[in-house]
Amino acid sequence: MTRPSNLSRPIIESLYSEALLLADETRAVFAMGMGDAAPDASDRLRLALSSEGLKATTRMMHVLAWLLNQRAFFSGELSENQLRHHGRLPDDRPSNADDLELLETETRALIEETIKLHRRIARLDQAWADEFETQPVVHALRARLDRAINMR
Repeated sequence: MTRPSNLSRPIIESLYSEALLLADETRAVFAMGMGDAAPDASDRLRLALSSEGLKATTRMMHVLAWLLNQRAFFSGELSENQLRHHGRLPDDRPSNADDLELLETETRALIEETIKLHRRIARLDQAWADEFETQPVVHALRARLDRAINMR
């Protein structure tokens, strides 16, 4: 497979470091937020924190899983075929605007950061899917045949 020139091991490693930091921050904020809000918060706020916290942490786990698959591919632990069939990023679940209004500004900003990172990774994932679709097996076999004929 020809890898797009804009995706490389250093880019994946940089995104992975960024995602790890954001995932840790997300976990810490929602773990702390749930503990602080539980005694005196309204049921609606607790539900919003729980729902948006689950979406944000799930979003980050999907991003990390995608990046780990890419890292495994670069290190030879996953084949092109495995990556193509099992390395896709799941779709994101959008936040609920009514729930977001109940949350603190910093919490909303953190959720927005997770959404933006997921969107960036989704664009890379789509670029990968497009590359896979333009390089079907038939074209690869034809290229090999062309090379073999031209070597004579």
